[in-house]
Amino acid sequence: MSKILIWLKIIRPQTLFASICPVLVGLIITPYITTSYAIVTLLCAVSLQVLSNLINDYYDYVRGSDKKGRIGFSRALAEGIVNEKQMRIACIITLCFSIITGLYLVLRGGIPILTIGISAIFFAWLYTATSHSLSYLGIADIFVFIYYGVIATMGTVFIQILEFTEQSFWAGGVCGLISMCVLITNNLRDIEDDKAAGKRTFPVRFGKNAGELGYLVVILLTPLFSYMAFGLNWQMLIVVPGLALFYKVYKAKGKEYNKCLLLAGILNSIYVILCLC
Repeated sequence: MSKILIWLKIIRPQTLFASICPVLVGLIITPYITTSYAIVTLLCAVSLQVLSNLINDYYDYVRGSDKKGRIGFSRALAEGIVNEKQMRIACIITLCFSIITGLYLVLRGGIPILTIGISAIFFAWLYTATSHSLSYLGIADIFVFIYYGVIATMGTVFIQILEFTEQSFWAGGVCGLISMCVLITNNLRDIEDDKAAGKRTFPVRFGKNAGELGYLVVILLTPLFSYMAFGLNWQMLIVVPGLALFYKVYKAKGKEYNKCLLLAGILNSIYVILCLC
């Protein structure tokens, strides 16, 4: 049981709102749902995020970005809870599960879904694994918006009705924007550690104030995307808790950012609830 709890902590369940919510939004706006495809889509999306989290943990540790006693949530490798071999095995198991569930969806969606799946796995690896990884170049925000927003929702709708829709682009975009806020919060918290590790995130490149301004701009875009997806509707109210969260991020210091990360996940869930209205 203790090993199960350890691995549950390692996969970072508090971050999984980012993959679950855009899929739920896609299912909400789909005119009809095939349950088996809906369940497998959700499982595949979550497994791809877990894979990304595990790869991120492994390579950040190998490259010295994650150290014992870090301000952010503790990482198993850095704390010595698991070793590198165990983490590599976990990555392989998760990759296999992602491929198996993905192939089931490819049987339904064909080449478009195959393309999304291959690119998602490549993105999960490229995010941290290479000397030119997205997170170290400071351009990961763009890919977070695309994969944890637009593609996740559009792909979910496509699996159900075999066509891409404009509404799914805009509706998923809101989830992508919220996930960008998660990454910005993470980067604001880790700005000093990232500088030391050569991780050129947006706040490292342009400063803490620019990072906070970027967060505000992203939040202010959420009602615009909501309007494009649903017209004048309840979904536009997501900006209200979004601005409240921005204020908490603006005032946060040190480990206070960790609470803001959890609240950003809840913000994504609030958007899902608003989509049900």
